[in-house]
Amino acid sequence: MDIFEHTILCKKCNAPMQKAKVIRNGFGLRALICPMGHDKIIHPADEEEYRKFKELRQKEYKVKMRIVGNSYAVSIPKEIVSFMQDSESLMNDMVRLCFEDAGRLSLTFKDMEKKDE
Repeated sequence: MDIFEHTILCKKCNAPMQKAKVIRNGFGLRALICPMGHDKIIHPADEEEYRKFKELRQKEYKVKMRIVGNSYAVSIPKEIVSFMQDSESLMNDMVRLCFEDAGRLSLTFKDMEKKDE
């Protein structure tokens, strides 16, 4: 059973904390927040996933661009795809590719689009 399914009281005012969702860098985290604003607890599993996200975000990968038929291909490191979801379920899925700025491309996976809708 998840600890967030139990009633947790604020240490300062003894009021039951309320479930909430905290957004950090577009990353949704489950949280419990004191109704009086005294305290906020982020779910430990979500905090760990966010830590992994920040570590991946700080890494820079150098990948080669290759010609495949009449197109160019760039490989995405496995640890990035694995973080996003099970890599086997992403194979052959469509992704959204946008030319954002000169010298900058954006790649959006299907699950990311669903979260925005």
